[in-house]
Amino acid sequence: MIVGNSYADDLKGLYLPFQAARFPAPALVALDRGLAGELGMDPNDAGLAQMLSGQTPPEGATTLAMAYAGHQFGGFSPSLGDGRAMLLAEVQGQDGRWWDIHLKGSGRTPFSRGADGKAALGPMLREYVISRAMFAMGVPTTRALAVVATGEDVYREAGALPGAVLARVGGSHLRVGTFQFVAARGDIDSLRRLLAYAIRRHDADLAPDDALGLLKRVGARQSRLIAQWMGLGFVHGVMNTDNMTISGETIDYGPCAFMEAHDPATVFSSIDRQGRYAYGNQPGIARWNLARLAEALLPLIDADEDRAIEQASAVIDGFAEWFQRDLQNVLALKLGLAAPNPDLTEDLLNAMMEAKADHTLTFRALVQAAKGDTGAFLAQVPEGRDWLVRWQAENPDAAMIEAHNPARIPRNHLVEEALDAAQKGDMAPFDSLTKALDRPFCDIAGLDRYRLPAPSGFGAYRTFCGT
Repeated sequence: MIVGNSYADDLKGLYLPFQAARFPAPALVALDRGLAGELGMDPNDAGLAQMLSGQTPPEGATTLAMAYAGHQFGGFSPSLGDGRAMLLAEVQGQDGRWWDIHLKGSGRTPFSRGADGKAALGPMLREYVISRAMFAMGVPTTRALAVVATGEDVYREAGALPGAVLARVGGSHLRVGTFQFVAARGDIDSLRRLLAYAIRRHDADLAPDDALGLLKRVGARQSRLIAQWMGLGFVHGVMNTDNMTISGETIDYGPCAFMEAHDPATVFSSIDRQGRYAYGNQPGIARWNLARLAEALLPLIDADEDRAIEQASAVIDGFAEWFQRDLQNVLALKLGLAAPNPDLTEDLLNAMMEAKADHTLTFRALVQAAKGDTGAFLAQVPEGRDWLVRWQAENPDAAMIEAHNPARIPRNHLVEEALDAAQKGDMAPFDSLTKALDRPFCDIAGLDRYRLPAPSGFGAYRTFCGT
C-alpha cells in the first residue's frame, strides 16, 4: 500500500495533529473486501481492525484532524473541524488515483467542543450500508471501507450503546467549509495554497490560481450530484456547507433516508424542524452553498472586488439552469426517453405526489409498462392512464428504464431492522440487506421483501445524527 501525506505537507495551519483514542478490543464487523483490494490492502490481513480503528496507522502516514468552518442550518460557525474524525492516511489505489482514508468515531479531538468524539455501532453501520448502496446505484459518494467495533460502550440519550469506528474513503475530504475556515481568517496566502491544492487534487487541467474555474467545476459536480439524489428520492438531511465536498461526492450519511411516498416536503432529520433540507429544497440549498464557496473565493477571483462579485454571481445564477438540465437528463433516462421531455416528467411527478405513489416502485413499474403491462404502474398512480398514453407514444426503451431505476433501495424499515439486530450482536440481517443492495438494478428471485415499502405500522420515520 502506497501512502502519501499531501494534506499534511501542503496545508499546514488547516489541521491539528491527532492520534485515535485507544480502544480495548477492535474487531471488524463489516468490510468492503473489493474496495480494500482496490486500495492495495489484503482483505484477509488480521491487522486490518487495528489499522482501520486508528490503533496502528499505515507506516509513514501523518494522522490529523482537519479544520473547517461551516454554515449549519444557515448559521455560520467559523471553527468546526473533525470533532470525532481523523484523516488516517492518503493512499494510492491500484488505478493510480489518490484516496483519503478517513475515520469517524475515532475519539475526542481539539475540535470536539466537549463531546466524546466517539460513535455508536448503529449509525456507523447505517453510513456503511447506505453509502455502499449509493455507490452501487452509480452516485458519486464517499465509500465505506469498514466498520470496526471498538469493544467499549458509548453513552447517548438511549443509554449505553456498542461503540464503533467507520473507515470511509473519498477522493478528498475538502469541503466548502474548508475554504470558509481560511477565508474567515483573512489569510490570503493560505487561501491560495488551498486553492492550488484543491485544483491539483480534482481539476489538474486548470491553472493552479483559477479560482473562478474551480467554482464552476464544483458547481457542475454538485448540480449533477443533486440531480441523481432527486432521481432516487434520496434526502441527505444535513446539507450544511461543511457537508458539501469540492469533489462532488456525497459525504456524511447522518440523518439521511430515501423517501417512499413521493412528496417534495419530505424530511427525515429529527433536528430539521423547519424543513430547510427537505427533499424538494435540496437543489436550492446546493446553490446557496455554492454561493458561500464563491464568497470565500472572491479575493482570488479578481483583485477588483466588484469584478469578482460580477464573475462569481454569473456562476451562481447559472446553477439553476445547470440543475434543470441535469435533472431532466436523469429523468429522461429513468423514463427511457431518447431526449428530455420536461412536460411529461413534470406531469408524472405531480401525479405521483397527488397519488402518494411510492417513488421507487412507480419508476421501476415503467419497465413492465414499456412492455405493455401497466398494472403495477396504475396500482401506484391510478389516474395515470392518460399520462401512460403520452409516454408510450415516445417509444420508451425498457432496457434503459431498467438500468436507471433500482428495484431495491435501502428501505428505511429494513435499515432499522438490520441495525437493531446488529446492536444486539446479530449481523445476519445487515449482511443480507447489504448483499441485496449490491446489485440494485437486477430482478433477483427471493428478494421481494427488499423491494416493498414499510408496513403501515412502521409509522413516521425520523433519523438522528448519532452524536
